[in-house]
Amino acid sequence: MTVGPHHAVSMTHPQEPRVLVVDDDSDLTVMLSDYLGAEGFQVAVAHDGETGVSLALSGDYDAVILDVMMPRLSGTEALRRIRTNSSIPVIMLTAKGDDIDRVIGLELGADDYVPKPYFPRELVARLRAVLRRRLTIGSIEAATSFQLGSLSVEVPTRRVLAGTQPIELTASEFNLLVVLLRAGDHVTTKDELSLRVLGRNRASYDRSVDVHVSNLRQKLAEAVPDIGIETVRGVGYRIGSGR
Repeated sequence: MTVGPHHAVSMTHPQEPRVLVVDDDSDLTVMLSDYLGAEGFQVAVAHDGETGVSLALSGDYDAVILDVMMPRLSGTEALRRIRTNSSIPVIMLTAKGDDIDRVIGLELGADDYVPKPYFPRELVARLRAVLRRRLTIGSIEAATSFQLGSLSVEVPTRRVLAGTQPIELTASEFNLLVVLLRAGDHVTTKDELSLRVLGRNRASYDRSVDVHVSNLRQKLAEAVPDIGIETVRGVGYRIGSGR
């Protein structure tokens, strides 16, 4: 097992995004670390799920790239453990065409997925989109807070409360909630949600938005039963009290 930064030089600039790559393929992690380092990221590597979970929860990283297929502890289980304690953005690497892994990952709270084999350039683009959308709402709407029934949202601190009790959301779920709240009674289309929350145009077969909405809806139902997300068939979603 090898853990730690692949290149010391990539760990020197304090403003570079810190990325944890969790994959048991040594050759791939060397290649990916080189590529990410050249693209301006600080990179650390873990070759098994247990170590990856520990590092992901350390608070030292801005995002995690997590492979599904790993020994000892699968990427899916690693994601489950990460999401129990953290909303750090996670991109899953899944086998090409494996919709089951992709859907399970999204249901467990993955922010995005990239099928293997992949182009490093695409992965970097997805990574930047994940980091960008995590920051965009916090910066552009920094002075914004919302109150809807017993639900309160503080955008600058990314806190979501049911009364006085916190609701733990992933980065994508939080951004989705803010976009819906800002829309008020207006319906937000799936295309718009994909672009604003996931940072990409929605393909006709892509159910990522639906899965994130489903996850958010379930968490709201458990914590604030007076608040719901309405599905407007063929159009999109809107949030409100008593839905």
